[in-house]
Amino acid sequence: SLTSGGPDSGLFKTTDGGNNWTELTRNPGMPQGVQGRIGVAVSPARQGRVWAIVEAEDGALLRSDDGGATWERTSEDSVVRQRPFYHHHIFADPQSPETVWLLATNAYRSNDGGRTFSIVPTPHSDNHDLWIDPRDPQRMIEGSDGGATVSFNGGASWSTILNQPTSQFYHVTTDTRFPYRVYGTQQDNSAISVPSRSSKGAIIWQDCYPVGSSESGYIVVSPDNPDVVYSGAIGSSPGGGGALLRYDHGSGQVRTITVWPEMSYGKGAKDMKYRFQWTYPIVISPHDATVLYAAGNRVFRSRDEGVKWEPISPDLTRDDPTKGEPGGGPISRDVSGAEVYCTIFAFAESPHEPGVYWAGTDDGSVHISRDGGGSWDDITPEDLPEWTTISMIELSPHDRATAYVAAIRYKLDDYSPYLYRTMDYGKTWKSISANIPSDQFTRVIRADAAREGLLYVGTETQVYATFDDGESWQSLQHNLPVAPIHDLIVKDNDLVAATHGRSFWILDDLTPLHQLADEMLQDQAYLCAPRPAYRTPPVMLGTTAERLGRGKNYFLAPGAQATFEDSKGPHGETVRRYLDAGQNPPDGMVAIFHLKTEPKDPVILNFLDIAGRLIASYSSTAPAGGVSSFEADRPTVTANVGMNRFMWNMRYPGATRAPGDEEHGLIAGPDLQGPVAAPGTYQVQLIVDC
Repeated sequence: SLTSGGPDSGLFKTTDGGNNWTELTRNPGMPQGVQGRIGVAVSPARQGRVWAIVEAEDGALLRSDDGGATWERTSEDSVVRQRPFYHHHIFADPQSPETVWLLATNAYRSNDGGRTFSIVPTPHSDNHDLWIDPRDPQRMIEGSDGGATVSFNGGASWSTILNQPTSQFYHVTTDTRFPYRVYGTQQDNSAISVPSRSSKGAIIWQDCYPVGSSESGYIVVSPDNPDVVYSGAIGSSPGGGGALLRYDHGSGQVRTITVWPEMSYGKGAKDMKYRFQWTYPIVISPHDATVLYAAGNRVFRSRDEGVKWEPISPDLTRDDPTKGEPGGGPISRDVSGAEVYCTIFAFAESPHEPGVYWAGTDDGSVHISRDGGGSWDDITPEDLPEWTTISMIELSPHDRATAYVAAIRYKLDDYSPYLYRTMDYGKTWKSISANIPSDQFTRVIRADAAREGLLYVGTETQVYATFDDGESWQSLQHNLPVAPIHDLIVKDNDLVAATHGRSFWILDDLTPLHQLADEMLQDQAYLCAPRPAYRTPPVMLGTTAERLGRGKNYFLAPGAQATFEDSKGPHGETVRRYLDAGQNPPDGMVAIFHLKTEPKDPVILNFLDIAGRLIASYSSTAPAGGVSSFEADRPTVTANVGMNRFMWNMRYPGATRAPGDEEHGLIAGPDLQGPVAAPGTYQVQLIVDC
């Protein structure tokens, strides 16, 4: 339910720093009857002037010139009252007493004290926040659902929103390409495809492309044809609910394949034939890429990529009609498609057994079918609190009877983590929330196919991992920004996170987590077996600034530019942070080793061919013998107690620069780098005296 107002809504004023308050709600000129949300702005330019935008049956924009003692209605335009639960933001100009801003779907400005308004174009809709420089009102920062933008001319023009990683992703998936691409649906934007690696040195906007106008739901890519993408799209449906798009990147075609294209705007869920959530599940069968599943209050299956649909389950929800009224009231209604309840919120088909389905609802139940949807059994955990939303069902890649559930209750003012594990098809469940903090609710849980018992969980603030199937958890946050983790996916040896507000992040190389064991920590020195490394296309540079480390603007290709800054890492290494582009994964072979104690002598890493012939050697002090000395910034091996990481560029020794042959300007002359190792099998050797 959504309540738009009530007897406790009101406007109050304090003149002693908050010790005492005076209610202004019923002062002369204020709307009568029930009131809802009230936005307030005090003018710094005229003493006593206050604006209030009041949600009420006779709501309006009001102004007081006597500190709220009396009010006059300056505008009753419906634009000032649109979606009050979401907007009703008002800001006073710090120097002009007649100028006031209203932020809603569009941004509006009045120069006549709030009587008339004109639209001020901004780079993105749904505007929510505005800072006006008190010393220079031409200088502003505006916040919308697209990010933050800056103006230096009073809103006549704004900076771009494409220079900040603020995407709000609901779900994430990857494709079968190399390098693989990452896909997600963005709130108030399109679905998008982003490469995990670029040959341009950084992942820039030109490397990305939309895959349909989907903004709110699941997204899946055909394993047989990565050009074909399916995604949930609230905004593309005639009624706003349950829209489903099929995008073909080969042809550029976007086709609506909605299960039930019913006009639903303005309706309560109880009046819909089928109920589809804002983020309803979309699943491609792991056994047949032409079979597609979508879940509303029932599970639907298509055997022809969405041309025809059939229900394969009854209503698996509680179907409580009291939860299906139109959103809002008693003042304002808001029925956009996000308010639909009593739906299937999580769905999965077993990768081990075709026709074994698991489904979880947003009203607190879990079901299983083991006969292709012919019959369903309620397997809800007995101790699961009532009305808990089943956010995610993850099926074990190692055991057909094992499944994991992540559940949430934050909408019921319960921020506790709810994680469960079953090892017998749901007959019994065990809570595995263990030592996850009690105020970090869990939206997603994923299992790693490379190591049984290794699980990952995304909470409202960070990522956790467990090595013992959920018995104990530890933070895996590192440099990941504090942000809601809406989804995770394990792709090969990477962990990909979809955050709600800080875009996509990838944890490259899960090798140490796959191999972490007691012997690694107990041995004096332990070298992890590296994962496969790949020769990738060389970085395309317009200048040699990247290699020489000069300058701050790194030209990637004609018309494409990424801005970066360099700093020193914890071990003295150069860390490059791109300010308006994604960062590539390490380009080379990564060697990871653990030292229990401080070594007595220099640590050496040798890289050899399959016959044992030395290719390159690196030391924790100075370059070891048998290699070229042409590299002035030759990397050194760290020798810290604990985990160490070294990247080999997979090159043979380079040529030695002739005496007197010096660099001039940005052009370095002949390239002295050695050749890159040919594809094949190689060895890495760790030499350490502990």
